[in-house]
Amino acid sequence: MTRGQGARRSLAILAIGSLGLTACGGVNGGAEKDDGTGPVKVGISLPLTGDFSEPGKGVQEGYQVWADQVNKAGGLLGRKVELLFRDDASDPNRVVSDYESMITQDKVNLVFGPFSTRLVIPAAEVAESYDMLFVEPAGAAKEVFEQGFKNLFYAAPAVADDHYNYLAEYIIALPADRRPKTAAYASLDDPFAQGTAYGLRDKLAAAGIKTVADEVYPPETTDFAPIAAKIAAAKADIVVGGTQFEDSVGLVRALQELGSQPKLAAFSTGPTLQEFPEAVGGAVEHILSPVGWSVSSGFSGNDAFVKRYKEMFKNEPNEDAANGYTVGQIVEAAVKAVGCVDPVAECQGKLADHIRGGKFDTIVGPLTFDDQGRPEAAHMIQQYVDGKVEIVLPEGSKAQTSKLVFPKKEW
Repeated sequence: MTRGQGARRSLAILAIGSLGLTACGGVNGGAEKDDGTGPVKVGISLPLTGDFSEPGKGVQEGYQVWADQVNKAGGLLGRKVELLFRDDASDPNRVVSDYESMITQDKVNLVFGPFSTRLVIPAAEVAESYDMLFVEPAGAAKEVFEQGFKNLFYAAPAVADDHYNYLAEYIIALPADRRPKTAAYASLDDPFAQGTAYGLRDKLAAAGIKTVADEVYPPETTDFAPIAAKIAAAKADIVVGGTQFEDSVGLVRALQELGSQPKLAAFSTGPTLQEFPEAVGGAVEHILSPVGWSVSSGFSGNDAFVKRYKEMFKNEPNEDAANGYTVGQIVEAAVKAVGCVDPVAECQGKLADHIRGGKFDTIVGPLTFDDQGRPEAAHMIQQYVDGKVEIVLPEGSKAQTSKLVFPKKEW
C-alpha cells in the first residue's frame, strides 16, 4: 500500500470507527418491518460537492431516471419510489452519518451506494451493521471486496483489475512480429486508478511484455512533465495511465510536447468524459479507454434509459449516470422476484441472496456476481477513431462499432 492509499484507508477506518458511537453493535438496530403502505424510501448519500462532485451528480441523475421510469410503470410492488439524497461532500465521515441517520431516523426501505471506493467502504460498513442490502455504482477497487461484506454488490461489468481484460487479450494475441515488447505505466495514487493500470500491467508482464517505467503520483500533481520525460526516455511501445480527468489530460499533453510516440496509448476514466477531446485537441486520435457503458450498446433497457435521460436533463448521459441506473435495475429485479422491501434482516437477506445467485439483464450488459459481490465480466474498450468514440472490443459483440486501430496515429 502506498502512502497516499494509506492516508485514504485511514480516513475510511476513522469513519467506520465512528459507527461504534451510534450503531451500538446491534444488528439491524433501528429497523422495523414495513407496513406495506406509503412510498418505498431509498436512502442515498452522494458526493454532490467536494472532490467527487462531478461523477456524484452523474450517479444521482442515473438514480433519478430509474425512479422516474419505475414510478411511471406503477412503482415497486405497487408503491411509489421516493429517493432521499444526502450530500456527503466527498467526506468518509459524513457518508457514515448520512447512512446511519437515513436507516435509523428516516426509516428508509432500501439504500443505494455512493460514488468512489473511498466512500463505499465506510458506507457499506453502516449498511452491513443493519443487515441492509447495499448495491453500489462506483467502488471497484479490490479492497472493497476484501472486507467480508455479505450484502454488497458492485453494479458494473468488472472490478478495476479486470477493466482492461479485453485489451490484454487483444495485445497478447497479436502476431509476434506486431506485438509490443515494452510498456510504461503512470498512475494516480488511488486504489481504483492503480487497479485499472496494474491489472493490465500484470497480465502483459506475464505474457512477456516488459515494464520499462512505472510511476505513481499524488492527487495534487499538476506538472506531468517529469513523469512524461521518464516515459519518453524509456521509449515504450505502450503507455498506460491509471487516471481520472485532469491527470489524463496532463499526461497526454506532456507526452505530446516531448514527441513521445507509443504504438498504443490507454488511459482510464478521462477519455470517457465528453470534455476530453477538446482538452487534448488532436492528440485524442486512437486513445483507448475501458468503459462500462455505451450509448449505443443495445443492451436491455438502454435505449429507453438514454431517451428518458435526454428528456429530463437535456444532455447525453455518461457512464456515471448509467451505473446509477444499473443499481436501480438490479435492486428492482430483486424486489420483484422476492416480493418485499422491508428494511429488516429477513427481507434484505433474501434480496441479497437473490442477487448473489441471479443473472441480470442491464444497460451495461448481463451481470452476475461472485460470493464477494464482484461482477464477473470485463469492461468494453473504446477508442477515438476519426475523432469519434467507437467501441472496439470485445470483437464480435453487439456493442462493437469499429475495429481497433493499431498502431495509433502519431501525436
